Amino acid sequence: MGDEVDNPMYAPFFGAMGATASIVFSAMGAAYGTAKSGVGIAAMSVMRPELIMKCIIPVVMAGIIAIYGLVVSVLLAGKLVPAADGYSLFMGFVHLGAGLAVGLSGLAAGFAIGIVGDAGVRGTAQQPRLFVGMILILIFAEVLGLYGLIVAIYLYTKTSA
Repeated sequence: MGDEVDNPMYAPFFGAMGATASIVFSAMGAAYGTAKSGVGIAAMSVMRPELIMKCIIPVVMAGIIAIYGLVVSVLLAGKLVPAADGYSLFMGFVHLGAGLAVGLSGLAAGFAIGIVGDAGVRGTAQQPRLFVGMILILIFAEVLGLYGLIVAIYLYTKTSA
């Protein structure tokens, strides 16, 4: 009787949703960042085509956000087992929290990278000295996703005892 209370049949659902939220929200942020920055690069390259490769950095940084979500999703999916095999409700909730932490912070970081990347590459085409400032702001936006990854890994280790 105690095992059914501690490990209900629906417990792995929360873990699966954590893995799903991790990759889905991170990929949405990365996609938005890539698309928004890509539009800026396309507009900038009409005036200054020699800057295309230099200004591709926001697109690369947006792609890294999706990698954070992928890492956490793979970790969480590796821990998923049926409730009868010991997957507790606590594990499900912690895994859901880990997935949401990296996913939603990745979504926010992707939005920030997209907006800064779009405006930054357009501005760099007009004033090349703006490039360093754009890179610094992009780093601060990227680190938001990294914070989510750190919290997610910390939560994940809480269930690895």
